[in-house]
Amino acid sequence: MKNKILIIVLMLFFSTSLLVKAQEVKSIQELFSALKNHPQIKGDALAFEKAKTGKQLAFSNLFPTITAYSSFDNYSDPSSMLPVTPNGASYLVQHQEIPQPFSDQIFRAGVSISMPVFIKSIYTTANKAKHLQKSAQAKQQINLLQNEAIIVSSNANLNYLDALAKALESKKQSLLKTKEIIELKVKNGRAPGSSLLIINNGIHQVEATKNEIAINREQAISAIESLTGIRVDTPIQMLETSTIDNSVIKSLEPLQQKVLADKLAYRAEKEKLLPSLVLRGNYTYSSGDAYNNNLSTNTDFSTIGLVISMPIFNKNQLTQIKKSKLTYNATLNEFEKLELSLKSQATQLKKSLQLLYKSEKLYQQNIQDKEEILRISKTSYQSARISIEDYLKYEDDLVLEKSKLYKAQAEKWQTLMKLAVIYGNNIENLVK
Repeated sequence: MKNKILIIVLMLFFSTSLLVKAQEVKSIQELFSALKNHPQIKGDALAFEKAKTGKQLAFSNLFPTITAYSSFDNYSDPSSMLPVTPNGASYLVQHQEIPQPFSDQIFRAGVSISMPVFIKSIYTTANKAKHLQKSAQAKQQINLLQNEAIIVSSNANLNYLDALAKALESKKQSLLKTKEIIELKVKNGRAPGSSLLIINNGIHQVEATKNEIAINREQAISAIESLTGIRVDTPIQMLETSTIDNSVIKSLEPLQQKVLADKLAYRAEKEKLLPSLVLRGNYTYSSGDAYNNNLSTNTDFSTIGLVISMPIFNKNQLTQIKKSKLTYNATLNEFEKLELSLKSQATQLKKSLQLLYKSEKLYQQNIQDKEEILRISKTSYQSARISIEDYLKYEDDLVLEKSKLYKAQAEKWQTLMKLAVIYGNNIENLVK
């Protein structure tokens, strides 16, 4: 009975797994939705939360610090429990029956408070944290666009490979029909036996190419599955619903915000050499046995004040200033290099995109022409006006032209996605 239950559970498990794997995806938006749960996206969200924590940490330095303390001290000579004025001390000397606030064993407890009133570097560091948060947020968005671009490009590549496989299958079927005619000709002695070898070789080449396509197809499917957890067995039809807004290169924003943050970090290190103003307060309760009459006594006192301080010489801080300046200059240089690279890349991609649109139209017209030429050549071969080699050349020409069209269509989507990432366009609004 237990074995039967186990078998049923396993059957349900495997059947469920197959259903999940075989789920049909009707739109590219479904893949975008699945992408939102990818660990990479969650990692970017955690990085953004970490940046927010950095901002909160910077502002937390403006809040007061309150500390409670206690101690029990044993002195070799009686020590004061609190400051005593000369007049107060004179009165206590004259009245020995009063416990004097001096003891060789003193218990102390109290509370201290410290709060910055003005420390310029704290405000600058808080401003730096704001830019780091903006950098993390921009990076999160750019990473999302990059992954969406991979999904669209992989789906376009899958569409290209499937279309090419269909074109090859169409060629194969055409060759098989021609093979039937050749077999009859060879049998009747109207064609040499080598013609049959040539046509068979053409069919075998088609099968070999289809196998190569199948390998590349799995790579495209795997790329989508690794980002979404969904296996797309058939390509999703896509429609370009908007144009690229190329007014701003938004992919520069993460590094641009990092440059501003590093600049503020450099400024904050320099500002640590400026005077700082801090509010400090203290309350202390003391108790012990008075040294003059051994009676128990206790007292308390408090202090509060403003403290201004300024470093005169701090070699470590001077080194930190130099280090932060180098970091800022390195980030600025990296930003300038990336800006030049992206501008050049964007210019090249925009020109390529226009050419791909033109090529797509030209290939479509060429295919129509070559289909007509192939129809004529097939009739010519059957009438023995051309050789089998010439006929196969026209078959190859048609498949080649179709492959150029499908490749141009895939490259068009890939180019469009690269531009969308560079300019930070919403890909979900570009593709339906």
